Amino acid sequence: MRDLLPPTVAVAIAGPDDWTGELLPAELACLSERAAQTRRRDFAAGRMCARRALRDLGLAMTAVPAAADRAPVWPAGVVGSITHTAGYCAAAAAHTTDVRSVGMDAEQHREINPGVRRLVLLPEEEAACARLPGGTCWPVVLFSAKETIYKVWYPIVRDWLDFHDARVELDPDAGTFTARIAPTRVDAAQVADPPSSITGRFVIADGLVRTAAVLGRG
Repeated sequence: MRDLLPPTVAVAIAGPDDWTGELLPAELACLSERAAQTRRRDFAAGRMCARRALRDLGLAMTAVPAAADRAPVWPAGVVGSITHTAGYCAAAAAHTTDVRSVGMDAEQHREINPGVRRLVLLPEEEAACARLPGGTCWPVVLFSAKETIYKVWYPIVRDWLDFHDARVELDPDAGTFTARIAPTRVDAAQVADPPSSITGRFVIADGLVRTAAVLGRG
């Protein structure tokens, strides 16, 4: 994930001990007593990574709780993103003076079922996948890219972005994706300079699809 983001973004990857790391009180309060063990492990790993990313930015260790919508609550002056999938977790953080928003996502590199494909992919994206080189589950790359796009979009607009609101084009040779965003439900005109295009990078390795994107300043 480090190679997918610019040097202004601090990135931390979970190690074996992070999945059982100790949560700070404000973080622990975000977990229900009935939370499943997998949820607790994912949450702990995410917060361990988030704190290391903040440290790498030169900031003091602080809690990264979750808002009511479960999005991470970063310290003032910081934007960030957390992702986790089976056996993998990472966090990224950056100063708002350098980066307007950052998103990242990791998924298992495997086929997704037809129902999910219809939910995620536009017809033209489905057709494009059929033309791309074989040996790669391109629909899951698009799914991951759209998850990353949402993580970039949401902190700015603070409203939902449907999968079909972003049309994504992949460049397999460059390992990049570009999204054209045309929301159907959100009145983005009420937001100052809402993103209409987001470019990011992807990599497929070690059984994972990883995607990341930043929205810079200016």
